Amino acid sequence: HERAFELWQTGIMEAQFIASVTADPKRFSAADARQWAASFDSWDIVDGVSDLFVDTDAWKELIEEFAADEREFVRRTAFAMMAWSVVHRKQEPVATFLGFLPIIEAHAADSRNFVRKAVNWALRSIGKRSVEMHGAALAVAERLAQSTDKTARWIGKDAVKELTNAKTIERIAARKG
Repeated sequence: HERAFELWQTGIMEAQFIASVTADPKRFSAADARQWAASFDSWDIVDGVSDLFVDTDAWKELIEEFAADEREFVRRTAFAMMAWSVVHRKQEPVATFLGFLPIIEAHAADSRNFVRKAVNWALRSIGKRSVEMHGAALAVAERLAQSTDKTARWIGKDAVKELTNAKTIERIAARKG
């Protein structure tokens, strides 16, 4: 765990990826996450490190905080964490993920490329987790698809396309049992 921080400090992306998979999420604090996130400067490091952040105790608090942050890669982190949490947090109540939908909707007009793609990723991930979450995510996607905002409309249309795809629906239905 201590070596992970040494690796992070090198500033070398490959070393930082190794840091993110060797840091102990149970010992990784919200302050540590904030410090690392402040140095994010590319989408790939965000997506890789967000995987670690989701496994920490402060993950939900960090999502809300990072979504409100104006820095592009910090905001992306919130939505990457949402997407990863759908995969990692198997025992998490559905209500947690449904609670992310208003945050997604609130930031769907952020036209910065790395943010809009992560917002879209989070929305699609939530919608594909279960039959129960599919309907709520699809409803948000359909609202966004009708938006007058170009970015929100793109996010919505892309999510609707994937969430209404026959193969996607088939996979979601198969998870039910």
